[in-house]
Formats: sequence, C-alpha cells, structure tokens
Amino acid sequence: MSDSRGRPASVDGVFDVCVIGSGPGGYVAALKAAASGLRTAVVEKDAKFGGTCLHVGCIPSKVFLHTAALLDEIRGAKAHGVVVGAPELDWKGLQRRSRRVIGKLSGGIRLLFRRAGVTTFHGRGRLAGPGRVAVDAPAGVTLSARNVLLATGSTARTLPFLPVDGRRVVTNAEMFSLPECPLRLGIIGAGAVGCEFASMFRSYGAAVDLFEVLPRVLPLEDAEVSEVVRRAFRRQRIGVHTGARVEGADVSDHGVRVRYRVGDEVASADYDRLLVAVGRAPRTSGIGLGTVGLETDRGGFLAVDGSCRTAVPGIYAIGDVVASPQLAHVASAEAESAVAAIAGRPAAPLRRERLPAATYCVPEVGSVGLTEEAAREAGHELRVGRFPFAANSKANILGDLHGFVKVVAEARYGEVLGVHIVGPHATDLIAEAVVALEHEATLESLARSVHPHPTLSEAVAEAALAALGAPLHA
Repeated sequence: MSDSRGRPASVDGVFDVCVIGSGPGGYVAALKAAASGLRTAVVEKDAKFGGTCLHVGCIPSKVFLHTAALLDEIRGAKAHGVVVGAPELDWKGLQRRSRRVIGKLSGGIRLLFRRAGVTTFHGRGRLAGPGRVAVDAPAGVTLSARNVLLATGSTARTLPFLPVDGRRVVTNAEMFSLPECPLRLGIIGAGAVGCEFASMFRSYGAAVDLFEVLPRVLPLEDAEVSEVVRRAFRRQRIGVHTGARVEGADVSDHGVRVRYRVGDEVASADYDRLLVAVGRAPRTSGIGLGTVGLETDRGGFLAVDGSCRTAVPGIYAIGDVVASPQLAHVASAEAESAVAAIAGRPAAPLRRERLPAATYCVPEVGSVGLTEEAAREAGHELRVGRFPFAANSKANILGDLHGFVKVVAEARYGEVLGVHIVGPHATDLIAEAVVALEHEATLESLARSVHPHPTLSEAVAEAALAALGAPLHA
C-alpha cells in the first residue's frame, strides 16, 4: 500500500470510497472520487494497475491489430505508387512493443493515483461485512469504507468439454504471449474478440478458421453489417463456419484437432492453436457478496439501478460485473455515474441505446443505437439511409472502398435511432453518431451539418440525405 507520494501509508480512519479493481471502471471511479474531495482507496489484486483491458485485452489487441494493418498497408503500397520489399512479421519484436505500451499506460495510472492522493493496496480484495473490505497479501489489511465500489471485471468464458490448457487451447489472456505466431489458428466464437483475432492473424500469414454457433458473424450487429464482414473475411480467405457447433477438441504435442457439426454433417480440422472466444464471465465469486447479503443472477451478474447502486446501501457495482455491455468505455461511464451518486451530485442515468460498440477487424465496425431489426421489432416506422464508401472521395483516396454508413431514423420526426458503420476507420467515425444520438439529432440536422471535404465523415451526412430521399453522390 502507498500514499500519494509512493511511501508506506498507515490505515487509519475510514475511507469515503474503496474501489476494488483498477481496470477502466475502477481507476476512473477512484480518480473521479478523489477529485470530488472523497478519501479514496483502490485495491488491486495484480502487481500493476489497469486490469484485463490494459494487460490482456483492449490495449494489446489494438497494438497487435495496428501491426497487422501496417503489414497490409505495406503489401498494398505499390497500388499507391510506392515500391517496397515484402514485409516480414517480427513476432518477438511485436511482443516487446506491446509490453512497452502496456508498461507506459500502467505506470501512467499509478502516477495519476499518486497525484490525486488515492491510497493503493495490492492484494485480492473482498467484502468482509458492511463497510469493510479485506485485502489479502501482500497488503494483508482490512479497510473501513463508507462506500464500496465493485469493479472486479471478468474472466474469459470457456466451454466445459474443451481442454483449455493455456498452451494449445487458449483464451485471449494467453494469445499475446505465445512463443511463436501460429501457422494454423482455429477460433471458436465470431463476436468482436473472435473477429479481431481472425483479422490480425490472417494478416500475419496464418490460416484462420472461425466457428460460430449462431447464423452470422458479429451477431449483435446490424444484419447488413455482419454480411459485409462475412464477405470481407471470405475475400481474405478466412474460413467462416456459421451455424457450427464445436463438439470437442483433441490436444497433442503438435496441435489441436477440432471436431464440429454443421447441420447433420460432422467434420474435423487441425490447428496449431485453438482460441476460445465465447464471451466473458463476471468475476463475482469469492469477493464476499454473502457477507453483506448480496446475490447475483443466474449469469453471475449484480443488479444495479441507473446510478450503479446495488440492493445493499453503500455498495456500488460497475463494468463487467453488471449486465451492461462488457466494454471498457461503458465501465468508465458507469464509474462517473456511481461516483456522482456517492458524492450527492445529480447525474442522468446511462441509456443503453446510446452506448457505442467498436470492432477493430478489417473492415472495422462501429455502431450505436438500434439496429434496423431492433427498431422494427420495437414498433417504429422507419426511414433508413445507406451510403457506400465506394462513392466517398476519401475512401477512394485510401483505396478502401468496402462497406457503408447506415442511418436508422424514426419516420415521423426523423429522430436518429441508430447509426451503423462498416468500413475504413468506422471505430473513429462512430463518435459523431454518439453525439448525434445524445443530442437527439434528426435526419435533417445531421444532413445539414457541414462536414469537411474530402473526409470519410461525409458518408454520415450522405446516409442521412439518403434516408430523407435526397441522396447527393450515391
């Protein structure tokens, strides 16, 4: 444990807020609480701050994806008038760069805690009765706190019949530290994580197969968006097996044989490694919920209100332990709501339909709000507009023409209900749509907002024009 200057701190008095976990929910909550004048403590089970997102999730995966994008860009440089030799992947060099980025960002969190006067404790934290948090070694203390905020995150889900050994059958936690880049990679699960790994390792030169039990890849996205990604993966020679149920895997010293079923047909395939990417399980066991009378639902999640309060006064929960989208930026937003409630400040509750999602495969996907299918199921009469990147000037300059922007709006007043982007820089472009939904933009206000030329962002305004029946460049 340490004080704001890194010196040993004594545990005296009562903390106003004790945060268990220092991921993107926990560390933001601690900094916000300290900025509100609350005496704040953070308990982190690992030696370094940052949680799953920073160490084995969002950040390393984007480092690895950036290298994959560089490889693809160099391979295609001749079409842009640049002649270079064939690039090669330096697997060990990539791993070193990832560790440098992680180390810098983790150290940044530590520095922010010191500057904010947040007291930190290393050890596994758990509730030990009302207003008390026990911290295992190395801290080995019990803290008193008026409010406890649970931000313990999640672990990778697995399938009970798979021999997950961390060597041949792995989760995301092991992928970035493999001794070598696999030549053959099988991936179970075609959600965001599975699609990102499929994309990056295909760029590295691996033969990749995706297995998804549902009928389409990225099943939570708009159906038209999923279809664009499926077609792109086929062009990239990524094997896409939808409606496929994996039934088992046999591990040997040389690889993994996967047995799967599609309809009535049974088949098998051999890989160097098998990645299990079937979702995340909340880390709510072993954190002392029973000592305060808290229970989880069947999925292991904690129920909270719009300000992230649990059923027990003084205990809050954010991030992957609650049944909201398991995304880093959602956890950070929930942290702000929880701290506002603790500090007695008014704060509007988060609206799930305005929380963006981003998938960094090729092509990228960004989305916010209702899909067309969900909007129709909710009974809305709709106006829907699409604009293809093939008709966008900047996309033509980049040579990246696949995908589109799709705007879903309510028909009578034109209020924008959802925006779905698949194509170049979709994960950045979606931010405009988030602001549009937050301010209840209409098709007309979105279309008349002047966008700089030539930019990819013009496609957003063009999609709104298309929904109004007045397409300009399509």
